[in-house]
This record gives sequence, structure tokens and C-alpha cells, in this order.
Amino acid sequence: MLPYILLSETGGGSPDTFVRKGRVLVEKPALILPPNNPQWEGFDWSSEKRREADGLLNFLLVRGVQFPSMRYNNQTESFSVYDGGLNEASEHFKKSLQKEENLSAGLVLGPEDCWQFSVLVFVAFQMARSADADIRRILDEYRKDKP
Repeated sequence: MLPYILLSETGGGSPDTFVRKGRVLVEKPALILPPNNPQWEGFDWSSEKRREADGLLNFLLVRGVQFPSMRYNNQTESFSVYDGGLNEASEHFKKSLQKEENLSAGLVLGPEDCWQFSVLVFVAFQMARSADADIRRILDEYRKDKP
């Protein structure tokens, strides 16, 4: 479970900021899939955005960045407007997360018209960051099972 707060400028000369709160659940799919065939749910891609997403994933794949064949389910919990610019909103939510001692949620800044890509980059970084600990845990479990 990867909770996030995504901040985006509203554009059009408005000094406000869009605030999208949600989480991405990354889990093993019910079906066994071929490698590098992730399933994306809840990202609200139109057919045009889906082509852009496929292009982005191919772009990343060519550069050695791969998403494992897992199910990525985005669940947007709320969408609101913060009365203030992006920098002000960023500081506000940063302080809020620190006050709550919330170490699990990510604060993400990105453009509103392609918010899905910002969330995917956040997910990729979180997965890469936890890879070492996950591998150690798997090896420890393997060693426990060996006599």
C-alpha cells in the first residue's frame, strides 16, 4: 500500500493548487502473467492517455526501468483545491505529514494533465527503495526453511 498526496497547479492563471489524495495497492495478480506485463487499474486513462502510458512504459523499458507483472490499483480517496500556490501547498502538506509523523505517505508534485505518470514514478521509486529489504527478507525466510 503506497499512500500519496499529489499536488498540481490548477493553471489558467489561478493561484490555487489541486490536491489529489490516494493510494496505490501493489499486489500479485490472480493470474500468472508473462514478465513485464503489469496491470493498471484506477488510473482513469482515456484511450489517448493509455497510448501515452504504453509509450512511457516502452520508453522506460528501453532504458532498463521495468514494472514487474503485478496489479497496480490506484484508489483516489479525495480531490480538492487548496487555496494557495504550489509552493505554499507543498509546505503546508509537508508540515502536516511531519506533524502527523506520517512516514508512509509520499508528497508528489506534478502536472495535473498527466497526474498518472507522476504517481507511477512515485510507485517505481518506492519499489526500488524497498527492493534491498525485500530481498533480505526473502533470503532470511529461505535460510529458516533450510535444515
